Order: sequence, then C-alpha cells, then structure tokens
Amino acid sequence: MKNIFLSFAISLTFIFNSISQDLSQPKGGGTLDIVMVSPGEGHSIMNFEGNITGYGLVFAKIKVSSINTSKTSGTLDGQARTILNDGTLISSPIKGSWKRNGALMKFYFTDAINNGAMNFVMWDVKLLDKKAEVKYFELHSPDN
Repeated sequence: MKNIFLSFAISLTFIFNSISQDLSQPKGGGTLDIVMVSPGEGHSIMNFEGNITGYGLVFAKIKVSSINTSKTSGTLDGQARTILNDGTLISSPIKGSWKRNGALMKFYFTDAINNGAMNFVMWDVKLLDKKAEVKYFELHSPDN
C-alpha cells in the first residue's frame, strides 16, 4: 500500500510540475495612466492607456463591479486594444477579479489575445496617483 501511495504522489508531483506556469518572473509590464473613472450603480468604468513592454501602446476599458457592500472586492470585465510598434492592432477581452485596500486596487485576470497569445496579468491600480503598475506572465505565446 505504501508503494502505491508513493508512486501516486510521485506521479502527481511530476504532472503538476510539468504543466505548471512559472510566475516568479514576469514576461513584461509597464505603467498605465488612469485617464477616466466613471462611477455607476454598483460599478465603475475605468479607462487606461500607456506602454507595456512587448505590446507597445495599450488602451483598456474595464468595468469593475463590487460583490459586497464595502466595495472591497469584485469582478472585472473589459476590452484592451494594443498598437504594436509595427502598427499592428491586436485586441483582447479582459475577465477577472479585483481586491481593494484603501486607495490600492489589485486586478487579476487572464487575457486571450487575438494573435493566439494568452497571459496571466496583475495590475496594482493606485487610485490617488492615477496610475496602474502592470506585469504579465505568458501562458501561451502567439505561436503555440
């Protein structure tokens, strides 16, 4: 029985290590400016723009909806458009979650870029500074 359990544990370790993503080093990032915040009933719409390494000039519109009365967490939904340095326009839907502590919001989402790339993305949105610090981790390149 011990041998079966040990074999099972080793197999699971191998499987999880072979399909896991490395989130220790982001593939890229940058700083976006908050160019507009439009409050609504139970949500706000936020527009961002700025440069992200690997993607060039990025424009994003994100709706953040709260899931509690204290408005400290919720869901986010939006769209991003990117103009690459060669002039190519690419786009992605944005779906994820957010958490707020005071004037700092943290966004967590995946994107599915129309060129085939997929990223796990984290933003630190500093509301009073009107800035978002972005880092992304590539899950799939455009080629695979």
